[in-house]
Amino acid sequence: MKGQIACLEESPVNIHILGCGDAIGSGGRFNTCFYVQHQSGAFLVDCGASSMVAIRKFEVDPNSISVILITHLHGDHFGGLPFFMIDAQVTGRTTPLTIAGPPGLRDRLLATMENLFPGSSSKERAFAWEVLELESGIRQDIKGVAVTPYLVKHPCGAPPFALRIEAEGKVLCYSGDTEWVDNLIVAAKNADLFIAEAYSLAKLPKPHLDFATLSEHLPAIGAKRVVLTHMSARMLAEADKTGCELAEDGKIISI
Repeated sequence: MKGQIACLEESPVNIHILGCGDAIGSGGRFNTCFYVQHQSGAFLVDCGASSMVAIRKFEVDPNSISVILITHLHGDHFGGLPFFMIDAQVTGRTTPLTIAGPPGLRDRLLATMENLFPGSSSKERAFAWEVLELESGIRQDIKGVAVTPYLVKHPCGAPPFALRIEAEGKVLCYSGDTEWVDNLIVAAKNADLFIAEAYSLAKLPKPHLDFATLSEHLPAIGAKRVVLTHMSARMLAEADKTGCELAEDGKIISI
């Protein structure tokens, strides 16, 4: 993490891509997990099933993470939370933790914890933790980071969100998984960084976002920097044709 800490001296917000793969790990990539450092702390955006492996690989200290923001309740985006909680228990975490995401997050998380590690959801812990369920379009301050969720369209048993995140005067937007919806324009408008799903190069059936559709709307979005993520195996083979910046596991982006 030495390079990342040095980078913080030059830029107020740094995003370390711990995982940018799709649900089935195309290209050998980890599930979605972005580690964001700012002057006052650090948080995760999504915590897919493989996230603890990625956290270990890229030498991130889990105890530095005070907030975990979840876009939607699919395993490749929130399935790492039970493992994160087990790790916190085993390593003696004392730092408070806030997990925030769509309505239904608390019940789904507790159920998943019980399915994977029976008894873990009710275990007494040495650290305080809470689950916040966000409301679409409502801006909320979470430990010094402003988060505004916008409803998108992706079937997952609960409302899926794109997230607009403000920290240190910078704006990061992550589309989450979704077919095209106009809320993406609002969520990513003039963002310093827009991390956008591009599951395929050409237009494809729902419920994912393809680059052809995304590119039509990028002028209206006006983001200063766009990074493509959550690419299928076929998209990975063709992604250079987009001319856009591409996510890679381990990449650090400063804004």
